[in-house]
Amino acid sequence: MSDQPQLFKVTIDNITIEVAPGTSILEAARKIGGDVAPPAMCFYSKLKGSGGKCRTCLVEVSKGSEKDPRPMPKLVASCRTTVMDGMEVKNITSERVVDARAGVVEFLLLNHPLDCPVCDQAGECHLQDLSYDHGKAGTRYEFQRRTFKKHDLGEYIQLHMTRCILCYRCVFTAEQLTDKRSHGVLDRGDHAEIATYIEKSLDNDFIGNVIDVCPVGALTDKTFRFKNRVWFLKPVDAHCSCSKCSGKVTLWYRGDEVFRVTARKDQWGEVEDWICNECRFEKKKTSDWTIEGPRVIDRASVISQGHYVGVQKPKETFEAVLDGRKPRLFMDIHSVSGVNRPDINLSLIEGPAHSDDFDRVTKKD
Repeated sequence: MSDQPQLFKVTIDNITIEVAPGTSILEAARKIGGDVAPPAMCFYSKLKGSGGKCRTCLVEVSKGSEKDPRPMPKLVASCRTTVMDGMEVKNITSERVVDARAGVVEFLLLNHPLDCPVCDQAGECHLQDLSYDHGKAGTRYEFQRRTFKKHDLGEYIQLHMTRCILCYRCVFTAEQLTDKRSHGVLDRGDHAEIATYIEKSLDNDFIGNVIDVCPVGALTDKTFRFKNRVWFLKPVDAHCSCSKCSGKVTLWYRGDEVFRVTARKDQWGEVEDWICNECRFEKKKTSDWTIEGPRVIDRASVISQGHYVGVQKPKETFEAVLDGRKPRLFMDIHSVSGVNRPDINLSLIEGPAHSDDFDRVTKKD
């Protein structure tokens, strides 16, 4: 018998791929990549138990499997549904999915404030990308949006609950990375909120990672808050020798100044290596790090624009085009016009310069 594990064939948007049993439809779609991969606001591959809450990854299963080819009657969450051999899935090729996803986006935006111009997450917000790709221009919501007071969750983190979409990522992060979790979801329904019990501070060494996993601007870095826009910053990969974490981070520069430090993220916006609070909040000098090179942002974002990564200097010069001969100046227009005459200072002329100004100088000569 062969030791090779059995693989399941699954077809997503007419593209067939082989994956291991137990793989979710979302993970199989991510192996294909591109628009075939459904969006996800709550699922995080590195957090156990995540997914199944936001419903943005809904897909249509048109064929259950080879043994049972019947389609599933309802749309299913791709992050919580495992593939079967011979399964056929429709994502962007299904009108039901496109319509349902637009409805999910509308629900997510019911209480979300339209404060993108002042939000620190603008430019790297997953909800912005989702609403741009699948949302609608208007809203039918006529009631007052829910609002919460801002909370300081310790020395470095601020919680803006009004922006929260209750994806639970920060709760799972605190529960799985720290010794104890002192925050979670309180209350029910439209009163539900992420909060700490009796306003406890989040002071664990790895609690700063809740900022990176938050898909919106609900959890922000107080050391970076309102200091700059992300598309003005240049991301650079760097590392250091840290006894607590891997020390592999992304530094965000403007000029020679480090404005913030974040964990490195992959093309799906998920953290590659968790980093500690010391690397994130306290090491803001270039001398603290070993620079590796520019960080290429895989996601479609304004951050990746205008960084001139991989630009090569053109080899075509005047000498190469003219077979080694230098270009010749056929007419020296400045010597003819007299504009560059040293006895005329244009900055001292009151008002705009005219031909009469040159005539007066010529007559004096």
